[in-house]
Amino acid sequence: MPGQPLDREEYIEQAYFFRVYRERLEENVPSQEILAAIHEEILATTKLPLAIQFLRGEVLQHGAIGVAMARLPHYFTPFQAFVMGKTEEDRTKFDQRVGLMLLEREAEFRAERCTPAGLFIYQFESISRNQLGYDTGMSAMAKDPHYDDTWSNWILKVRLQLGAVDFADLIWFHSEQWIVEKRRKHAQEQGPGGSDPSELEPKQPILFGAKEGRIAAANRTRDPLFMFAALQRQLGYPVVPRAQSSHGPERRIAQLEARQSELEKRLSLLESEQKGRLDLSQFYVKTPKFTDEGVLPGDS
Repeated sequence: MPGQPLDREEYIEQAYFFRVYRERLEENVPSQEILAAIHEEILATTKLPLAIQFLRGEVLQHGAIGVAMARLPHYFTPFQAFVMGKTEEDRTKFDQRVGLMLLEREAEFRAERCTPAGLFIYQFESISRNQLGYDTGMSAMAKDPHYDDTWSNWILKVRLQLGAVDFADLIWFHSEQWIVEKRRKHAQEQGPGGSDPSELEPKQPILFGAKEGRIAAANRTRDPLFMFAALQRQLGYPVVPRAQSSHGPERRIAQLEARQSELEKRLSLLESEQKGRLDLSQFYVKTPKFTDEGVLPGDS
């Protein structure tokens, strides 16, 4: 079984750390300077200042904060280290600011109303939305101290069932509501005087409550994103941050302005050609002239 969860004040300071780290990255402050400055701002009664000192030393030597977090498994969870590691991979397009916001909201959730069911949904959606990889991602999830052995074993089992079983079914068949429906159906079939339906004990672990089960049942065979949104609305689960679209209004305006400038240049060339004033010499590449002193002025 993984270690024990941290105290509430640790997660509060972690949320502050991830938020400030992200905000200062957006201001183009180097990571080393951020870690050096924020170390003084964190509550001294927590263990986070010591962790930040270690992170800064590792960043100065290796330049990667995800690897450094992985070397502090007693403080940072494997999932936190996994997310930060993904933001630093060259092969992925996972933005570091999105990763820090993801960890910030997770830390806030841990500090206030964290349940294993809610944490699982949030972490799973984070992996799914950002395409971080189910195999390594769910393996890191299973080592989280908020999950007991039953949860950890189930997460590892689900990791192998993805794609073969509908995700909503995985929640539905492990919820209290499924047991309620099964016992009700059994009572209807047996009629008066039949066996006690309460004697029907589930063969699989019951990990989700009745509300999660009803929402999962209503979203079977549908896009899992609909179920995630319903759980967030109905049960107050944290919303997974999304990367800002590169096709926003400002981006579109810049593209239109560049397109307009290109069209104006082409129109000017067409008018010059019709009037017989087209000068192609402006498009020629000038060959530089070399002397003993180097390239002549105006020829480079």
